[in-house]
Amino acid sequence: MWELVYVCFAIFNAAAFVIPKKLSNIEMYATTFFAFTYGVTIDMILDLHYGLYGYFEEGFQWLGLLGIVLYFPSISILFLNLYPLENKTSKKIIYIIVWTLFSIAFEWFCLHTHFFYYNGWKIWYSALAYPVIFSILLLNLKLVRKLVHLNV
Repeated sequence: MWELVYVCFAIFNAAAFVIPKKLSNIEMYATTFFAFTYGVTIDMILDLHYGLYGYFEEGFQWLGLLGIVLYFPSISILFLNLYPLENKTSKKIIYIIVWTLFSIAFEWFCLHTHFFYYNGWKIWYSALAYPVIFSILLLNLKLVRKLVHLNV
């Protein structure tokens, strides 16, 4: 049943490819590379070092790495391209909450397809982590934009 997770990854990547882009190519490259390295780093610490969760079974899994490669970049492009940058703070907060709820639901789905497992991790930890993760993605985008502007 975990194969359905890869169908979702294909849909996320297709959506990231076809949505109208608000980000420049360098912004997409930098944010997707950041999302991938950030995701791998966190997973190495929480999965491989602390053993709190993982993909399929304990230890490194190639299919888990493929999932990271397919998931983190596409979600970062979708999240950042659709982010209501010019709107009020309340709309930005609601946007992050909606993405947090989506992420929790998708994580729950991954758990029930056995793509992902918990070993001491709780879904409410993820509920607390996702707003932080999305905020870090936004801060990284601001940094990239500042660096690009400085190099013009």
